[in-house]
Amino acid sequence: MSLHDDLKARVNAAVRGGDTLTRDALRTVLGEAQAEAVRRKTEATDEVVLAVVKKTVAGLKETIPLAKQAGRDTTQQEAELVLLESLLPRAWDQEAIAAALEPHRDELRAAKNDGQAMGVAMKVLKSKGAVTNPDDVKAVVAAARG
Repeated sequence: MSLHDDLKARVNAAVRGGDTLTRDALRTVLGEAQAEAVRRKTEATDEVVLAVVKKTVAGLKETIPLAKQAGRDTTQQEAELVLLESLLPRAWDQEAIAAALEPHRDELRAAKNDGQAMGVAMKVLKSKGAVTNPDDVKAVVAAARG
């Protein structure tokens, strides 16, 4: 099941359960994803939906502190942020990154410099569909290069 279909099912469940926060937040994401898909002349793929979720999360992270400074109640926005962040894939920790790169340790050591080693590491991690923090990858690569 695609993320788009999963979100539609969650909206329907929220409607039946009377959860207006979830209903409204996910409807907004689905609407934005559909609009973005039309702009790109494509379908609302998982990639498009995730891009919209990331953009919305970034916007909430920017506006919540400003609203707090202005003395406004941000309870709803904070709950929406938690909901939307739960949709994003979890980044791999350093242990998972190290485990994935272990078979490629010789390639990392043979790289001429840290930049090339990072390139090797990112290629391997991307092929595995890893979501990573660049600083974590850099630390693991540095440790592997000794």
